[in-house]
Amino acid sequence: MSIFDSKNFNAEVFRAYIDKTPNLNRNEFIKSRAVKSRQDISGSFADQVGGNYAVIPIFDRIGGDALNYNGSTDITSTSGKTYTQGRIVVGRAKAWTEKDFSYDITGGVDFLAQAASQVGEYWDNIDQQTLLCILAGIFSMTGSENLKFVNGHTYDISGNTGIAGTFGATTLNTAMQRALGDNKAKFSLAIMHSAVATGLENLQLLDYMKYTDKDGIQRSLALATLNGRTVLIDDSMPVEEVPAVTTAGKEADAYIKYTTYVLGEGAFEYTDCGVKVPYETDRDPKVNGGQDTLYSRQRKIFAPCGISWTDSSIISPTDEQLETGSKWSLANSNESAKEYFPHKAIPIARIITRG
Repeated sequence: MSIFDSKNFNAEVFRAYIDKTPNLNRNEFIKSRAVKSRQDISGSFADQVGGNYAVIPIFDRIGGDALNYNGSTDITSTSGKTYTQGRIVVGRAKAWTEKDFSYDITGGVDFLAQAASQVGEYWDNIDQQTLLCILAGIFSMTGSENLKFVNGHTYDISGNTGIAGTFGATTLNTAMQRALGDNKAKFSLAIMHSAVATGLENLQLLDYMKYTDKDGIQRSLALATLNGRTVLIDDSMPVEEVPAVTTAGKEADAYIKYTTYVLGEGAFEYTDCGVKVPYETDRDPKVNGGQDTLYSRQRKIFAPCGISWTDSSIISPTDEQLETGSKWSLANSNESAKEYFPHKAIPIARIITRG
């Protein structure tokens, strides 16, 4: 018998195992409502451009000045804009091979559950990497309207030397206010590098969450709170090494820039578009004395609030393409004189510090 056992493999059972696998980061994204499910639009992708790209309308909120109701003033109406947002499906696939011998020498460990756990965690990590690539892309946008978002939602203090360039007690609060003004309460989640989190911990500004395991032992999580917001600590966050430079005979020391992302409710809308065969196995009895290969595929959409993917010619974008700023733009009204989605309504911000 093999680890994946392609003779008896049941894809539906395997998927149920994966769906039950707990994942800390995924759960916190869901609880913070930063990633919001939009399965209701999955059908749109079956009808437009081969099922990989669709244009979704975004309706503006009503507004305008109220008129004086005095019996002599005419009541006039205004209409809201409809913005259009392009959404692209990101398809990914991977396979893993295990030998029969591995099963034989372990005494029959339940590899189905173990494999499901690992595969589930693997795809959660891939999804988070996709989100980080999209964030890099939208903060690389150019053009006057797009730069209102990029510049207005970026709080960069890395140019300051010493403690003034590091993440401090007021950094998060200031960044949120600069991005959304009086709507800063919409922010609920920050994702930062462990180097930044350690600096905050040393200042006693970070409170780590704890859990009690099945043996009754309390352990700290890679989760904390800061200014009432949940903090995810992840070393896959962007890091840039800035070399030393000499200007007018004076040398400025090298330093490292760290990017922290701050997300609010509805920062991303998520759609699982599904695939024909998400999981399957194939057996080769002759190689290595017998081995099974598990194949996995997925097609998902992560659409940033109010920001449109503009390249409909791509079937599935690579990570590098997702990071390309020219392929993203603020959603607009598609009129000759375009009106753009208000960037103050986008609950996404980034903070750049020296630690």
